[in-house]
Amino acid sequence: MSDLLDAVELETGTAPQWSVLWLHGLGADGNDFAPIVPELVRPGWPALRFVFPHAPVRAVTINNGMRMRAWYDIAGTDFATRADAAGVDASIVQVEALIAREAERGIDPSRVLLAGFSQGGAITLAAGVRRSVPLAGLIALSTYLPAADGLAGFANAAATSQPIFMGHGTADPVVLQAYGQRSAQALVDNGFSVDWHAYPMAHSVCADEIRDLGDWMSQRLR
Repeated sequence: MSDLLDAVELETGTAPQWSVLWLHGLGADGNDFAPIVPELVRPGWPALRFVFPHAPVRAVTINNGMRMRAWYDIAGTDFATRADAAGVDASIVQVEALIAREAERGIDPSRVLLAGFSQGGAITLAAGVRRSVPLAGLIALSTYLPAADGLAGFANAAATSQPIFMGHGTADPVVLQAYGQRSAQALVDNGFSVDWHAYPMAHSVCADEIRDLGDWMSQRLR
């Protein structure tokens, strides 16, 4: 599969039987969250393979057309329409290809966690709610679900078995907490189980969030 996205990979032990696919935010790359691994991983967890793919480089309208790594174009600030639908769909296909590769490497989707921050979190949710074969869980940080108001029209009933961790900063100026909360409510209204966490921070990740995420992952990895 030569069209697979390039990625940074880290393994916490030999012959990992679980994978975490982690999607970065706008303008970053797969190296952005690699340093979180030693902070997050706990003694007693099974061996994990962390896969941090690099998003394609594309022009981003809201940034004056500057070319940067992005999972989709952003045309404006209206969250109902800000995510370029074609870009979201293309990124979902690329994420699905990475999940398929993990299966080829012996890791069943039921042992794959899909995670993402900001734009990467939007793709995590968009891909996750459409899954006919559930993953072990979805992790969505400082983000929102594109087209959340229409979720009933594109959610797969089988996907609702996937637990979702959502974390958000109360002072986030990039993705307002209200948009994250609105997405979480739409997910709950459509049968998904969401663990919502808010933190006194901006558009970032904090130690308390890493701790809470570690607790949540421990439940999944049992």
